Amino acid sequence: MAMLGQAVLAISKNRMVTRIVKQSSLFRGMVNRFVAGEDLESAIVATQNLADQHLTATLDQLGEDVRSIEEATAAVSSYTTTLERLASAGLEPNISVKLTMLGLDLSETVTVQNLETILATARQVSGFVRIDMEGSAHTAATLRIFERLHDQYPEHVGIVIQSYLKRSLADITRIIDRGARVRLVKGAYAEPESVAYQNMSEVRRQFLVMMRMLLDAGHYPAIATHDPELIEATLAHAGAKGYGADKFEFQMLYGVRRDEQLRIAAAGHRMRVYVPFGTEWYPYFTRRIAERPANALFVLRNLRR
Repeated sequence: MAMLGQAVLAISKNRMVTRIVKQSSLFRGMVNRFVAGEDLESAIVATQNLADQHLTATLDQLGEDVRSIEEATAAVSSYTTTLERLASAGLEPNISVKLTMLGLDLSETVTVQNLETILATARQVSGFVRIDMEGSAHTAATLRIFERLHDQYPEHVGIVIQSYLKRSLADITRIIDRGARVRLVKGAYAEPESVAYQNMSEVRRQFLVMMRMLLDAGHYPAIATHDPELIEATLAHAGAKGYGADKFEFQMLYGVRRDEQLRIAAAGHRMRVYVPFGTEWYPYFTRRIAERPANALFVLRNLRR
């Protein structure tokens, strides 16, 4: 991750900065670009608008690091409601979940039970649940839980792999062997050099290696990037191998490169948009800002005022 992005992430953890951003109307406009709204109905409207433009969606209720079993139980109820609400609206029931929101920092056993409840609902409505990958401290447990439940719900659960983690090549090989669905991303958390590549050219190189592995041997992978170089490389590899549009999909974030999302869909490729919603938007917002230098500069300038 670039030094500017790391600076934004570091500053964003300051309590005073957090308060300023959450209360500022100046930042609210930027938040509204990246977050569909603070409630489920706003996310449903956004998903329908995307569907009208021939784009699919995965909904993510923002929140992580719950502090009690009760909070984790409430998250389960919210996730199952989201799946049911999407189905009743005639939209694809597709969601993304963070295991720390299901209690991973409290109890792995409880987390498994909570995720199983969500997956049972996904099976009932013919839906799909993607387990988001969080910071490297949670990677091993997240993969362990995913593999355990993928055995029970192979068509209803997938995982995210981050190309900047040094362990990911081995992880993705194992996941391909089990026929599971992978979303490939670069990675958005500040990680030490001991576990993650720091040079963006190396992160891209790893992404390309894994993208080709997934297209050649994976089960309907999601290539999640806004990077023009990686998008073109994916299209080139798919074209050279004769892979059709049903072989894989692209994924992008809500509010990011919207014209490119439409261009890719118009060219006959599948495009899914990651649609976050909810009141706990601050951590997600700061990671999106840190990923783009222009946005990071805007934030840093305004924090100094």
